[in-house]
Order: sequence, then structure tokens, then C-alpha cells
Amino acid sequence: MTYVLAAELKVLPLAIFGIVLAVTLGITYWASKRTSTATEFWAAGRTVTGFQNGWAIAGDYMSASSFLGFAGLVFLFGVDAFVSLMAALVAFVPVLLFLAERMRNSGKYTLADVLSFRLRERPARLVAAIGTLAVVIVYLLAQMVGAGVLIQALTGVSFTPAVIVVGAFMLAYVIFGGMLATTWVQIIKAVLLMGAGVLLTILVLAKVGFSPGELFNRATKQHDDPDGFLSGGLQFDTKLAMISFGIAFVLGTAGLPHILMRFFTVPHARAARSSVGWAVFLIGSFYLMVMVVGVGARAILGKAGEEAAGKGGNLAVPTLAESLGGGANSTGGEIFLAVISAVALATILAVVAGLVISASGAVAHDVWTNVVRKGHQSEREEVWVAKVAATGIGILAIVLAIAGGAGFNVSVLVGMAFCVAASANFPALLLALFWERFNTTGAIVGMLTGVGTSALFIVLSAPVWPGADSTTGSPLGTWALDNPAIYTIPLGFLGCYVGTLLGHERGAERSYHELYVRAETGLGAEGATGLTRRAPRARRAAGAMATHVLPK
Repeated sequence: MTYVLAAELKVLPLAIFGIVLAVTLGITYWASKRTSTATEFWAAGRTVTGFQNGWAIAGDYMSASSFLGFAGLVFLFGVDAFVSLMAALVAFVPVLLFLAERMRNSGKYTLADVLSFRLRERPARLVAAIGTLAVVIVYLLAQMVGAGVLIQALTGVSFTPAVIVVGAFMLAYVIFGGMLATTWVQIIKAVLLMGAGVLLTILVLAKVGFSPGELFNRATKQHDDPDGFLSGGLQFDTKLAMISFGIAFVLGTAGLPHILMRFFTVPHARAARSSVGWAVFLIGSFYLMVMVVGVGARAILGKAGEEAAGKGGNLAVPTLAESLGGGANSTGGEIFLAVISAVALATILAVVAGLVISASGAVAHDVWTNVVRKGHQSEREEVWVAKVAATGIGILAIVLAIAGGAGFNVSVLVGMAFCVAASANFPALLLALFWERFNTTGAIVGMLTGVGTSALFIVLSAPVWPGADSTTGSPLGTWALDNPAIYTIPLGFLGCYVGTLLGHERGAERSYHELYVRAETGLGAEGATGLTRRAPRARRAAGAMATHVLPK
């Protein structure tokens, strides 16, 4: 393993990198003084406003795959990559329509809280923890790979120590600052990222006289396949592959544990709705800018920029920034490259912190507190277990990222995480909230089916399988998809349906009505800690209302 010498390090990027880290560590220190209870650690004391949470959700969602991966895909494949961007524009519609307000009213800290309200608590929490960890590990791997690639290009530090540094700071945010530190790191990151997007978009459009048509004309002339760049077929071999990729992002957002967890940080359901509105506005604006920047990278860098952008296109944006600043080895180019890359680094740091805190919630709150200890633990113990879990998950992510290396396009990895979320978490959550017959067996079978089939099809996908088929790289041949969501999402729903029919659970329909009333009205929410066990009065009230308002 080769490490860089001090003489090879880039001083200016390291200085800007240090400033970013210093600011985020200052936030962590401030938050650590305000984080002691479980509610403060998991949900920032439920003091985050809708406006703040909207920015935090945007900061959590606009990850390395957004800033680096998607722009790189546009640079490489043209309009095929627009599918990802358009899917992101509508991805929060299912969240707004089905989950945001109901999640806030029904749960406490994690998505398992919602499932356990109306299902048998121990099996529901265990299977929900499996779904959460499966999504988080794949997503974390994508972010850590993106961080390693970026820091390597930014500072001259090699991939392995770069990943270790990011992992260390990620753990510091979560262990010492909890959700409050994570929230403010995400807000600041979103502000920086939006600012960088606006600046890059203006500079790119200025190069072509602010004419989008001219921008596309120049981009197509700089591609080996001009027709394909505008009409598609470069990234996706078939329409089925394109549709599957888009579905993964549209429905996967509604199953991402680190996004859903954010709705427990606001004080009431109205703030949850407001936060989604702000998030949609910010994310939609940003992805439109990513499209312009990706096309601009092709128009300005041309074919000569493909080597600098890397095999997966991950460095197209930093290379474009260097070119817009004056070119390689120029003072302006180095400064602009360092600033844009530091913003992208802040993006990664915020996202990985959100992922780790959601994973530690699955281990500490769902498994340890409610399954192992059965609620007989102190808040101090729960927070301590959460920090231990965060450390273990962080170390695992570092090891996997180093083992996987820098070859993957990070957006491909993120797409796989969305596939798991859409196939395992989303069907179970949706049916728990809207199907009165749904029961524990259905949740177990459905979530395990979603995770298992996603893992199987992802392993057999062309980007993963090691060359079993010379044409597609997969033993599935032409049936193999880079993102198999179109196969696995129906299988996840089918597993929930079949499991429900096979299982029988007394009180399942009544618990549905209780959950429905609570989800719609907020009765029993907030102060009703522990749900079925710790809020008997609120639960009986909800049950009484359900009996009169929603008779069977």
C-alpha cells in the first residue's frame, strides 16, 4: 500500500479542507453541550423547525452521488442520465402523500416504531433493523468511496487514508453531537452546495452566452456519439433498464431510513409537511443545476476531459471547476477546484453522519432497547449503546470502502441502496399505514424478500458480477439490469401480501384503526413514548376514537 509523501500534498486544498473540518467540529462541540437525553440524541429534542428541517433533508439527500456521480453520468451519457435527475425531482411526492405527516405522528425515533405500533414488537423491530442496516451499509459504501476519490484529487492524499479521515470525522459528529450536530452540518452543507451549484451554473451558461441550446450543441459535438448523447441508449441498453433505474429513485426515497428519521426531529405534523415542501424546492432546483453542470462539463472539457473525470465520471465537476477558474496549474483554477471540492467534501461528511445515526438507531433503539432489554434501560444506557453501534458501523463502512476501491461510479452504488429501500422498507411501511389486514408475518416475509431479492439481483447485475457473461457481465444475460428495482419492488409487495395471507394475528385490524387515528390526528404522538407499552392512556383514547369513527 503506497502513501503520499508530504512534498506531494497540495497546501491550498488542505487549508480549505481544514477550515471545513474546523467549522463542522465547532458545531459538534456546541451540539455536544445540548445532547444528553435519548430524544436529544435521536431527534434533536424535536426542536427543528420545518424550514430548518427542509434544508437538512436537502443536505441529507443531495449526496456525493448528486454532486459528483450524477453530473459525471450526464458528462458520460447525456440524456440517459436525465432519468436520475427527473426521478429525484418527484421522489418526495410519495413521501409527502403517504409518509411525512403520518410518520411524525406515529413514530418516535425510527421507522420500526411505526411498524411496532400495530405489529408484534420484537419481530417487527428485528426485521426493520435488517432493512435499515442493508440500506445504510450500501449507501455508506457509496459515500465513503466518493469521499476517498474526492480527497485524493483535492489534497494529494491517497485513497485509503482519505477514507479513514472521513470515517473518523463522521464518527465524531454522531458520537459527540448526535442528531443536533448532524442537522446543522446538513443545513450548512446544503447552503454551500446550493451556492456552489448556482455559481457553476452561471459560469457554465456564461460560456455560451446563456443559451441552453448552444450549450447542448457544443456538448454533442464533443461526444463520440452525438446522436446517443441527445437521444439515449448510452447508459441504458433497454427502456426496461431506464425505467427500473428511475423507479428505484422515486420509490426508494420513501424507504430511506436516514431521510424518514428526519421527520421525528420536528415538533408537529405541520412542520413535517412544511419540511417536505422546502426540501422538494431545494432538491429540484439543485438537480436542474446538476444537469446544466454535467452538460457544461462535456461542452467545455470535451473528449480530452474524459481521462481527468475518471472511469466513472466522478471527477467531472472538480475538473470543470478547475477549467472555469483558469485551467490546470493556474492560481484561479487551483482556488476554484479547492473550493468546489471542499463543498463536495462537506456534502459527504453530512450524509455519512446521517446514515450512521440512522443505523445506530436501528441497533440501539430498535434491537437493544426494545428487543434485548425490553424497555428496562435508562436513557443514558441507550445513548451509550448507540455510540458503540455507531463506532462499529463506521469501522465496517471504512473497511468495505477500502476493500471496494475507487472504481465504482458512486451514483450506481447509491442506486443500489435505493433499490433495497424501495423493495424492503417502502412496501412494509405503506401497507402498515394503509392496509388493515396487514400483520407481522406479512412484514417479516415482505421485508426479508425485499432485502434478499435485492441482494441477489444486485450481485447478478452487470456492474457487480465478475464477468460471467462476456456481453453483459452477468449470468442473467440480457435480463440483467444495473438497477433491478423493477424486479425487486413487486417481489417485496408480493412477499408482504403472501405473508399476510399465511399469517393470522388477533387485533391486527383494530391496531390498524388505532394507528390510522393517531397518524391522521396526532393523538398520542410526541409525549407518548414507547408506543404500545409506554402510552396506554393515549393508545386507549386512540382505540376508543377508532371504535366510534372507524368501525370495522
